[in-house]
Amino acid sequence: MADPTKSPYLVPFDGSFRVSEAPTAPPEDAPGKKRCRKRLAALREELREQQRMLYAHDHHSVLLVFQAMDAAGKDGTIRAVMQGVNPAGCQVSSFKQPSAEELDHDFLWRTAKQLPERGRIGIFNRSYYEETLVVRVHPEYLGYQRLPDGVDLDTIWDERFQSIREHERHLARSGTVILKFWLNVSREEQRQRFLARLDEPEKNWKFSAGDVKERGHWDAYMHAYEESLRATSRPWAPWYAIPADSKAFMRLQVAKVVVKTLRGLGLAYPEVDEAARATLDAMRALLEDEDG
Repeated sequence: MADPTKSPYLVPFDGSFRVSEAPTAPPEDAPGKKRCRKRLAALREELREQQRMLYAHDHHSVLLVFQAMDAAGKDGTIRAVMQGVNPAGCQVSSFKQPSAEELDHDFLWRTAKQLPERGRIGIFNRSYYEETLVVRVHPEYLGYQRLPDGVDLDTIWDERFQSIREHERHLARSGTVILKFWLNVSREEQRQRFLARLDEPEKNWKFSAGDVKERGHWDAYMHAYEESLRATSRPWAPWYAIPADSKAFMRLQVAKVVVKTLRGLGLAYPEVDEAARATLDAMRALLEDEDG
């Protein structure tokens, strides 16, 4: 399993994480938007090359998990960071309200079906963590899951944390590199972004009255995020709490973690052995003979 990439936004593994101490804005000495975008462009170039080697190497898969409050910038970050990566080696899965079929399975089933195969990067826009976030804030949703032993709100969240830890540990042992990003937007910045969606006609389609209603549960969501990150940030599946009030800074930090993690895998194109080289030389000779 890969060692976690060091970052000031890495969520510690000892359960000490506090939402109240996690910044939503960049540090004062952070680069401006133009410098962030320039650095991001350079990292994208390296990411494209790393992804090609990941695909050719074919021993690892990479899973990027994105969780955030509405309007934090998940979609835009995925687009900005993965821009130019070969679509053949990358897949994005979004998880919203579960279907009737999904509710007839355990809560990990629908995401397990979308896990990336070796050589590919898989991206989860929301994930199985919805079960410890949205469902925790709205425990009435548990009624739709028809759990065999009923629901004990005093134990179910710890049980789900345990299931997630074991699931991610299994994936890591099997070669999946897991990186989880909480895009940490402030309540005020979210309000401003909602207003922008109302003010700009081309963004009206993104506005949802339900998103505004969920703001009334802000404190409950922050508690749910704190508990989830504390319980499931582990060396084999680390969380990164990325400040999200500046989109340019946020995207740069995500790209840094992804690229540094891929570097740490020591990826390389497969070497051709002597027998295969002899075959290649023979094929070259045949092709060159066609010219005559």
